[in-house]
Amino acid sequence: MLSVYVDLALGLVVAFLLLSLLVSGLNEAFVRVLSIRSKFLWAYLRDTLDGVGDKAPSWLPGSLRDVLVALPFGPDPRPKHSNQPAPADAGEMPATKTSDSMMNLLYARVREIDHRKRGKTSIAHIPPERFAVAVMELAATENGNIPEFLNKLQRIDSPLYGHLKGVWESAQGDLDRFRKGVETWFDGEMQRLSMLYRRYVKWAVALLGVVVTLLFSMDGFEYAKTLLRDNAFRASVTAVTEAGPDAYNELKQQCTGGDPVPCVTELLSEPALVKLMGQAMVSVSIPAQGDPSVQGNFPVWWGRITTPSHWPGFLLTYVALLFGAPFWWDVFRRITGIKSRR
Repeated sequence: MLSVYVDLALGLVVAFLLLSLLVSGLNEAFVRVLSIRSKFLWAYLRDTLDGVGDKAPSWLPGSLRDVLVALPFGPDPRPKHSNQPAPADAGEMPATKTSDSMMNLLYARVREIDHRKRGKTSIAHIPPERFAVAVMELAATENGNIPEFLNKLQRIDSPLYGHLKGVWESAQGDLDRFRKGVETWFDGEMQRLSMLYRRYVKWAVALLGVVVTLLFSMDGFEYAKTLLRDNAFRASVTAVTEAGPDAYNELKQQCTGGDPVPCVTELLSEPALVKLMGQAMVSVSIPAQGDPSVQGNFPVWWGRITTPSHWPGFLLTYVALLFGAPFWWDVFRRITGIKSRR
């Protein structure tokens, strides 16, 4: 009896783990193809360095719709990619406010960490130490006169002025303390930005969870019942080797065709997970001989989606996917006794 329920738990955990990995993979593919992380960072830097105009909205997304639509497919907030090293001269500070002047100056100081890529930059993370050094290099255009550098930031109405002014006052005129203060401030901003990004990612994963659950029409309750039925039948097959002809006769009665061999073969070759996955909108069959084939199951799939009795099972699967692949991997590891490794 214990083995039956352990098998049931393992079957459910493996199914939820595989679907969670699929959700995470789709999300990561979407993020990488559309460069969401890099755009998210440079949208923040545009707002922080050059500010937001009177009529232009903030570059940083303020809603899930902006993350999924405006940020990937709207105007790109990133500067143009350059494979040249940072110039020896940090460049002159702009005399008037522009839409991307300070951002371009900053990119010129950090572009050495950029990856070789055409078009826009691929930088998705700037170490706080590197950012602080870039700020000090920009301040060097005023011969290290930080107050004059701050005054220029104020004249172009850069939001960076308010942040750096507080850091400079806290440093009490000490350049080394000012540099460390800039590092600490930028590190805190990156942590805040990461929290905001993760919050949007959770919503994106939640949407992908709905899509995956409905695409595979994965009814968690139906899958559990199928697992229990298969496990009971496997126990009957195992009992044949222990009880002899009597158990074989019972097994023969359970099979509709009378011959247990095809019945057992079908069960072993098509376990519960394969049966459930075969009810997706599109399924792939891999025969013992021949090439794999792809077939559409729209009538069967639509019938399952529109059947109210399946909805509680769909809800169970969806809630399970919200826990994420790391959670189900940890559960699988604990059940099987696999030791944790990095």
